[in-house]
Amino acid sequence: MILDTPEQINAYRLATLRTGLRTEIRGLRMTRGRTCYAILKDMGYKGSRVKVLEQVTADVEALKEAITA
Repeated sequence: MILDTPEQINAYRLATLRTGLRTEIRGLRMTRGRTCYAILKDMGYKGSRVKVLEQVTADVEALKEAITA
């Protein structure tokens, strides 16, 4: 599958950040730069790491439904 629309690219980026946040919650860091948590906070998500993960998961699922529909 080729991701060529802005909606698909945004959904993939959000899913990647969600995966990174999961690893950060477990105690690992994927990058040497900014954390996924910090990036998601800049995108407007609020709360603790777990709360942000719940919000991002809901958004990713909604985007998946919108793209496949």
